[in-house]
Amino acid sequence: MRILIYGLNYAPEVTGVGKYTAEMAELLAAHGHDVRVICAPPYYPQWRVHEGYRAGRYQRETLRGVSIWRAPLWVPAQQGGLKRIVHLASFALSSLPLLARLAAWRPQAVMLIVPTLFCAPGALMLARAIGASSWLHIQDFEVDAAFDLGLLRGGQGSRLGRMALAGERWLLRRFDVVSSISARMVERAIDKGVSASRALFLQDSAATETIFPLPYPSAFRRRLGIPQDNTVVLYSGNMGAKQGIEILADVATALAARPDISFVFCGDGAAKRELMARCEPLSNCHVLPLQPSSMLNELLNVADIHVLPQRADAADLVMPSKLTGMLASGRAVVAMARPGTSLFDVVSDHGIVVPPEDSAALAAAIVDLAGDPARRAELGHAARRYAKRMLSPQAIFDVLEARLARLAGGIAEPAGQTQVEPQTAASGAASAQQGAGQSASQNQPARQAGKGGSTLPEVEQSDV
Repeated sequence: MRILIYGLNYAPEVTGVGKYTAEMAELLAAHGHDVRVICAPPYYPQWRVHEGYRAGRYQRETLRGVSIWRAPLWVPAQQGGLKRIVHLASFALSSLPLLARLAAWRPQAVMLIVPTLFCAPGALMLARAIGASSWLHIQDFEVDAAFDLGLLRGGQGSRLGRMALAGERWLLRRFDVVSSISARMVERAIDKGVSASRALFLQDSAATETIFPLPYPSAFRRRLGIPQDNTVVLYSGNMGAKQGIEILADVATALAARPDISFVFCGDGAAKRELMARCEPLSNCHVLPLQPSSMLNELLNVADIHVLPQRADAADLVMPSKLTGMLASGRAVVAMARPGTSLFDVVSDHGIVVPPEDSAALAAAIVDLAGDPARRAELGHAARRYAKRMLSPQAIFDVLEARLARLAGGIAEPAGQTQVEPQTAASGAASAQQGAGQSASQNQPARQAGKGGSTLPEVEQSDV
């Protein structure tokens, strides 16, 4: 089947939406589909276009069997509401010539990855013009998030809010398939007007064959100078507005008197500079740059405890993309989530959940687990079992392939039948991947804060 995947982010970005989109495209290509991708040059999460790419040029390349067309993109140095809109709109406009060019290829399915919804009109027009099926895959509800996180002012009840939500609703209802990465996000899409017969639960997968518990201590302990008997608390991933990164500094400060607990924070993003400044005087912190994916498993295994902070106003707007890697690594997970959200449903059965933005509760959970190795091991085993059972790439691909087959055959779902199975919605099966971290090359000086940390070389991001 000829499949065009259209989305802002793609490999070699090693964290967030781009990583998952690339994994989906490569999986489809490996199973015999002819896959092409329209995307922007890689820039996330540093908000700087990666070396070897140009923000203002069209480029074409092939990565692991997938043909990629890249359109120009404006990347602001500082993110804000209006700047974010211009950023997204720049790609939506610059990618239109590529849509027109690939129309001659006549894809049978056009899959748009959101963000960004700015590209939806172009995707729909192409699909209608050539008779292709249209598929919208939602990683973020960006309209809701823009208001709830304060990126746009006035709130959803304002005139601007009502117009934005009405436009979103109009667009969502025009796609043949609308999928998302958690059961509750699919339910939200249905609430926004998507027919239940067109809704699909398509979670991100966990690379359980490459992410797994190591039988020996991670090399990161030695490289960072962390004593073998210390409990290591790890956060690895994007350091942006939705993550509540400031909570990590609060917890590290609160536990500064515990020399047996070490914190490792790895990643990049808008909030990293503030995190580094706050961790600078702390001997229990190590702040690392974004690492390539070649050593992801080594990094994840430095953790005794994974932490997943979250702002209260971001709850269930997204399914954090770090979670699948955390679960697959077989380590204890402590996440911030509200009851009734997909994140709460998943982690509460396989880890520990505390309220969003409650740094005292997070610190208390870390202290409890630090003193209870047996409990940590029990939670880690449960997390690993869940990842292998629910998040394997083959299981996710089977769902994707089945719906593509229906589209190719013109088989519609019975009216009123949703693809969110009751037990899945109840358990909140969701997924995510890990961003950011891995071991490093030996040739460049580390960028890390914290007086207690040793040096760890920084390396360039890989194309994996």
